[in-house]
Amino acid sequence: MLIRYKKSFEKIAMGLLSFMPNEKDLKHLQQTIKSYEIEKDQQLFLWKEEEDIIGAIGVFLKDEETVEVHHVSVNPSHRQQGIGKKMVRALQDMYKNRAVIADEFTEGFLEKCQPEENCNE
Repeated sequence: MLIRYKKSFEKIAMGLLSFMPNEKDLKHLQQTIKSYEIEKDQQLFLWKEEEDIIGAIGVFLKDEETVEVHHVSVNPSHRQQGIGKKMVRALQDMYKNRAVIADEFTEGFLEKCQPEENCNE
């Protein structure tokens, strides 16, 4: 299930986001987390199964009609199990009245999610 990021999950969230190619630099990663904490138009959600947080998905609320996905990351030991797909679906359910689109870093993954059976991050 998707849960909203909070400060107590900072280390877990940073670990998950560090798997994104554009988040390898520690200072950049810290800035990313900080922006999710303070910017009202940015939201970070974590994916929790049982007691473990195994995924993260971050969005930018562009306008009243659009949500842009900036980060999608799944713990490597849980990949190829459809977790990424579940996160995208949960996000689409959460923002039913908005289009969920990708940015340049998440475009490839969200494209794989279009035909439902191909999204296995």
